Amino acid sequence: MNFKTLSVLLPIVCFTLASQAQKKADVQTVVAAEDAFNKAVAKKGIKEGFLSVADPEGVVFKPEAVNLTEFYGKIAKQPGTLTWTPKYARISSAGDLAFTAGPYVYHNGQGEDDKVYGHYISIWRADADNKLKLLLDMGMQHPEVEQDELIDFKDPDVSKTSAASKDPFLGKKIIINTDKTLNYTLSKSALASYREFFSPEGRFYFPGFLPIVGVDKTMKFLANEAISITAETVNAGRSLSSDLAYTYGRARIQKGNIVSNYNYVRIWEPDANHRWNVILEMFSAIENE
Repeated sequence: MNFKTLSVLLPIVCFTLASQAQKKADVQTVVAAEDAFNKAVAKKGIKEGFLSVADPEGVVFKPEAVNLTEFYGKIAKQPGTLTWTPKYARISSAGDLAFTAGPYVYHNGQGEDDKVYGHYISIWRADADNKLKLLLDMGMQHPEVEQDELIDFKDPDVSKTSAASKDPFLGKKIIINTDKTLNYTLSKSALASYREFFSPEGRFYFPGFLPIVGVDKTMKFLANEAISITAETVNAGRSLSSDLAYTYGRARIQKGNIVSNYNYVRIWEPDANHRWNVILEMFSAIENE
């Protein structure tokens, strides 16, 4: 049975010439927001830098999902320096939802041995003034990267855009059900689930390992590491133009004989047939926080 086709087929909507003529968003908008965020952290420190860009409903994983403003509002000034570089970025046609991902370095000391390396993902949402605010932030650790990562910034593909639904809750409901369907198939077969739901060029971020690009390489990694996954959806969101979405939740992963708890974040895009595919998935180990 093709679960994906049955449960997550997107409605194909015909557009008027007027809607097609609307100016689409520019991916450099979120890249610029990420750069300004990076500079704010460098100038103000980690705590004040995060608070300066926080969406009121923003989420960070410390280690469970918590409100970003509440978490950073309660802690003392966080020591150390944090720098990062966006290498992968997308924005919805409506400009209301976007993300960047890339390598980060956290330095909490004087020597090189005090550096922590990893990858991050930041999801941004436009506020009432059309200014991007940080909606979700997650990071995962891995060894130092020796080879520079290629930049992949792309403007929205208007052919994947759908008109906004009259039901304001429908978009979120569809993406939550899509994520739940993926999680159900994961419990049956991780390899079959990734083959069905993962984009051919999807990115897979797993703690302790460098990023993996491509569904074939991801499936090979899962098989080689003897990984099985059970997961539970917590929340989701979708752009007004229905061409970008995110989900996050909790996962329990068995790797060989070791079972551990994780958080996950997934970024979704519709394919040419208007079916949702995962273009990025990150797991963050709860025990390592």
